[in-house]
Amino acid sequence: MPTPARVLVLDDDETIRISVVTALRAEGFVAEGAPDGGDLTVRLRAFRPDLVVLDWMMPGPAGIRLLPVIHAEGDTAVIMLTARDEVDDRLRGFAEGADDYVTKPFTVAELVARVGAVLRRRGRLPQTIAVGDLVVDPNAAIAHRAGGPLELTATEFRLLRLFAESRGRTLSKGQILTQVWGYDDYDPNLVEVHLSALRRKMEARGPRLIHTVRGLGYRLSVTP
Repeated sequence: MPTPARVLVLDDDETIRISVVTALRAEGFVAEGAPDGGDLTVRLRAFRPDLVVLDWMMPGPAGIRLLPVIHAEGDTAVIMLTARDEVDDRLRGFAEGADDYVTKPFTVAELVARVGAVLRRRGRLPQTIAVGDLVVDPNAAIAHRAGGPLELTATEFRLLRLFAESRGRTLSKGQILTQVWGYDDYDPNLVEVHLSALRRKMEARGPRLIHTVRGLGYRLSVTP
């Protein structure tokens, strides 16, 4: 059995830090948290994380200044976590070597899904995601159900990939719009139209897997 991926969460907000660490552990990750970047080199060498969730603004050195320290210790993925949402800030984060960028406020489920997506791209997690008889391969952009291929449009696959990477969690229409289309202020009917088409194709091969959670959104799971 492969060893679980290891995630270090650096955030001075205790509520956020504990919530994220708890959620990661519930998903099978080995996770630790710290309120700042003090003794970061020592911590990195002791814990050996595969990925660091790094708050941009913390006491002491800002998160953006800690990226070179993290990369000096190995090929560790980094997701920047910050309230800074300017394009220039995001570009700077990517230029400094961040793999992804999550802005506050955010849902813990979204962050955990992004952690999985980054680690999967880096080959630290299985390349395919299985939910019941559904198998999704994010890298190859293909999906199978009951042993046969699903003929999906590019948008339908992005939608299915999001649900697969967030399996078991409820996603709101706003979250889906942001992560599939890149914005959250568009007509939410867009989600319903593409989701209906995706469901038809999936349910032609078996029972419903994407369930409506009344008043909250949608969830991919074997059971309602």
